[in-house]
Amino acid sequence: MMPTDAPAHDIRFAQTCPILRIFDEDKAREFYLGFLGFTLDWEHRFRENFPLYAQVSRAGLVLHLSGHHGDATPGSTTFVRMAGIHAFQRELSARNDKHTKPGVESLPWGLVMTVTDPFGNSLRFCEAPASP
Repeated sequence: MMPTDAPAHDIRFAQTCPILRIFDEDKAREFYLGFLGFTLDWEHRFRENFPLYAQVSRAGLVLHLSGHHGDATPGSTTFVRMAGIHAFQRELSARNDKHTKPGVESLPWGLVMTVTDPFGNSLRFCEAPASP
């Protein structure tokens, strides 16, 4: 183990922003903003006719979406801890999307709902069981 400059108790991580690879900006907007109900926080391009890099967020969850080759591996899974999974599932079901019909399953580590974006990336939402 290598020594560090700062004691371990001084190290804090503030936020995780998974980067998800996208291939079609319109489909990404339709899915993340329309279906999942995220807000577009900002978008960036290095120059005109370059791939999009954007940030979307909702209720404390922040995701980065990238059209840049090498930024992320298509088909990745992001595990998201959350509260209110049944309400979220009802909201998504009410959108009546013909491609996505998420359900909630009960697993030993909590209630889980997996949603897959148009690019093969999975968002696995999990509500931990209540403590006894």
